[in-house]
Amino acid sequence: MMRPSWDSYFMDITRVVGTRSTCLRRQVGALVVREKRILSSGYNGAPRDLAHCDEVGCMREELGIASGQRQELCRGLHAEQNAIVHAAYHGTSIKDSTLYVTHQPCITCAKMIINAGIIKVIFAGPYPDEFSSGLLAEAGIELQSFLE
Repeated sequence: MMRPSWDSYFMDITRVVGTRSTCLRRQVGALVVREKRILSSGYNGAPRDLAHCDEVGCMREELGIASGQRQELCRGLHAEQNAIVHAAYHGTSIKDSTLYVTHQPCITCAKMIINAGIIKVIFAGPYPDEFSSGLLAEAGIELQSFLE
């Protein structure tokens, strides 16, 4: 039996985290790791104690809003946002960490990643937001597509 690489191991866990998503459009998982230790995780869904989209429907879908546009018209947080917020809520520093995520971060998440001190992002799938990769590059954050 072959052991998976660390990147494969963490990306597999990230995919499992994403199965908790309550988004009707896309299941996204995120994992914050430093020195091969999981610091925080998150998936996309509504804020704590609020109804989720799988319960009340998707306003974006009803309005015909395309992915990557008008993100403020969504009741959910992105997986990366939840992973960063959960770390802060529990007092866990994520400075100098790596973020594993099932989809490339959007511009809002990119800004949070920069300010959180994350130094590397490894993502498995694309997301229709070209501005985010340029911002991450400008900040010196390594953005790496995960290829199995």
